[in-house]
Parts: sequence; C-alpha cells; structure tokens
Amino acid sequence: MEDISGKKKPLGINTRLTHGGNDPRDYHGFINPPVVRASTVLFPDAQTMATRNQKYTYGTRGTPTSDALCQAIDALEGSAGTILVPSGLAAVTVPLLAFLSAGDHALFVDTIYNPTRHFADTMLTRLGITVEYYDPAIGAGISALIRPNTRVIFTESPASNTFEMQDIPAIAAKAREAGAIVMMDNTWATPVYFRPLDHGVDISIHAATKYPSGHSDILLGTVSANERCWPALKEANGTLGICVSPDDTYQILRGLRTMGVRLEAHQKRALEIARWLETQPGVASVLHPALESHPGHAIWKRDFTGASGIFSIVLEGGAKKKAHAFLDALELFGLGYSWGGYESLALQVSLADRTVSKTDYPGPIIRLQIGLEDTADLIADLQNGLAAAAAAE
Repeated sequence: MEDISGKKKPLGINTRLTHGGNDPRDYHGFINPPVVRASTVLFPDAQTMATRNQKYTYGTRGTPTSDALCQAIDALEGSAGTILVPSGLAAVTVPLLAFLSAGDHALFVDTIYNPTRHFADTMLTRLGITVEYYDPAIGAGISALIRPNTRVIFTESPASNTFEMQDIPAIAAKAREAGAIVMMDNTWATPVYFRPLDHGVDISIHAATKYPSGHSDILLGTVSANERCWPALKEANGTLGICVSPDDTYQILRGLRTMGVRLEAHQKRALEIARWLETQPGVASVLHPALESHPGHAIWKRDFTGASGIFSIVLEGGAKKKAHAFLDALELFGLGYSWGGYESLALQVSLADRTVSKTDYPGPIIRLQIGLEDTADLIADLQNGLAAAAAAE
C-alpha cells in the first residue's frame, strides 16, 4: 500500500498476521493453503531426479503447507529462513545441536526454561561442550565470560517464571565482537511484541505451542535465523530428519490469523489483574515487566512493544502449605503446565535449579497465565485463592 506521497507504507501487525504466508491466487482462490500430507514426491524424469531440480523432493524437505507457515513466520521475524519442529523444546535443542561441537563453550542465562537447562547439563555436556550459566542482569558484562571457544550465548527475556529482563542489544553486541552466536527464546513476547533479530540476535526460538496455537491442543516450535546462520540451521534440521505434521502446521498457521487480537486481550487482562494484585494483602510482589515497579521495566519499555498474559506473584511468607492452599482454592484457573491458550492457568514455581541468580523471595512464587475469561471473574477467583492462603498460615 502507498501513501499520498507514493511511498510504500509498512503494513500493521494484524494485517500481516491475517495475510502472511500464502496467496489465495496460488490455490484457485481458496483463502487457506492446502494441507499436503506427503512422504514420496514424484519426479517427471530421471534427469530431474538425479539433479533434484524441482521445488519439492521429499516430505521431510518441505511441502506447500510447511512453506506457508515458514513464510508467515519469516515475515513476522524478519528472518532469512525458518524451520518447523515438533515442540518448543525441540526448537531449543535443534539449533544448539546445529551450532555447538565438542570443545565449544556455551553461555546460558541462569533463569532459562528448566528443560533447556536439563538438555544443556546432560546431552550437551556428554557431547563435550562446556556449559556455563550467567546472571540475567549481566548486560554488556557478558564480555568477561566470553572465552576464545565461546560459540553460543543463549538468552531468554523475560526469564522463565520470575521474568527478569535481559539487555539483549548489549549482549548481542559483545557476542558479535567475539564471533559468538546469540540465540533467544522469545516465546513470552512472540515476534508481535519483540523481534529478536532486529536487536542483534542470530537465532529466534518460539514455542508455537503457546500463543500461535492459542488453544492448548497443538505442540510445535519454530526456529528463525538471520542470513549468517540460516544455511547451517537448515542443514542441521535436514540432517536430523526433523519435520512436523502437516495438520499441526495448518492449525498453527490458522492460529496466527487471530494471534494479534488474542495477545491484545491477554495483555489487557493480565495488566489489569497484575495492578490489582499489587494492592492486595498477602502479595509480596508482582513479577511483571510491564509494571513500573518491576526492576527490568525500563528495558522492557525500551525494547518491547507489548506484554503477553503470563507473569508471577510472590506470596507474603509461608511455603508449600500456603501455595497449595492458594492453588486448591482456584476454580477458574486450571492447574497445568504450558500457557498461551484461552484458559487461565496457575502453578507453583520452583527455583531449585538456579546456580547463579539466587534471589531471596519472601514466600512461594505462583505463576499465572491470564486467559480470555472476564477479568472480574478471574479477580474474584484470585481473591478466593488469597483468602485460602491467608487462612493456611
């Protein structure tokens, strides 16, 4: 689209989510791309088969369905290419396997998603890779930890469960000086609210299980790379034989169409509830980077354009008994893992795996996923939880 001066205007995020990934004219005018289920792809003659000189050669190497989703994600991420993998955890492990070798050193933020830590501490260590953890507040100070053999710096901002913010541009600048690759788990913000590659990150990781799916029924991950890293990522994924179900791919592409408006609703409800929780007795603190009270708020405000629907609260005093009383009193909040769906969820957070970032919280931490229910109903449910927690003292 052009403005009155004839210059092309950038399309808004919801417009891009609505139209990205496919052209209906390619499929006889049908709005959605076809679901192509494929293993074998036929060649017209022996020479074409010998040279593989056609767009599709085998099901694991892509189909029109997977291409549609990858193209939509590339448009959102600003990436040179995207791979699809069967889960959010696979979106973490595949790029690490693609870029790390025996003898390499890798830096991981200490507040990462626990299964990422488990993979680093077990498989990467077994493969001869030195794993080291750093404090999320390190910023440009990461340079003091970078060694001649540091190959990857793995970031996640905000942090899992406690939502510390990292200065991603500062870390990326130091990594680039040292020739290290920066990876970021960007599941919390999605590329709608933060585009890692625009801030110096090389590999953007996203659990599409969460907000792109939006309905708690699909497992899928995406990994997007800049031009420098795309060839190696693509090669590794093909070598590992990783691919995803065409039906799941289609459902994620379908979910993308409404992700923008859903995120707006999650953000609005979560912020309203977080601000209310800040005023409640029995709540020591609310860990939400979009709140002015959050230590990382300035970084969030500088780099991010929005916030999603997940944050944590710290209860005032008590331990497991108080946390369990709070959770068991909830009726609308389900007790379950994951997030990004339409329903609200809650769980108690464990920080036992951390080795560097050991904040002394005054009570148990409860992570809340704010869904699409009416805010007043969720607040009433949380009031019951807080009352039960207070009675459990």
